[in-house]
Amino acid sequence: MLHHVEINVSDLSQAAEFWGWLLPELGYELYQTWEKGFSWKHQDTYLVFVQTEEKHLFPPFHRAKTGLNHIAFHGRSTRNVDKLTEKLRGKGIRILYEDKHPFAGGKEHYAVFFEDPDRLKVEVAAPPN
Repeated sequence: MLHHVEINVSDLSQAAEFWGWLLPELGYELYQTWEKGFSWKHQDTYLVFVQTEEKHLFPPFHRAKTGLNHIAFHGRSTRNVDKLTEKLRGKGIRILYEDKHPFAGGKEHYAVFFEDPDRLKVEVAAPPN
């Protein structure tokens, strides 16, 4: 079982706005806040978001470089993934692989893929049928 993941972000307020509406949709609750970060918890796992120090902001993050490529969450159902997709579109968040959505992960994998403000790929996948 995963204990926690810590993600450095380039703009803490932008990250708080993005993750602050998304994570409750996925069953997370705000866990901690402090001047340079915040965390959200679901059961025994939590996600930590910390403001990157200025000296480490460049070069910017890119998921194709060595390191974290994306983070994937469980969606409750295909309907839940569809509702989330519409909310993302309503917020102007670009859906990745739109031409293959919702099967961009394969014909048996129903999911939505998008990016956070730092271009970290986020996936929400429905349970298998």
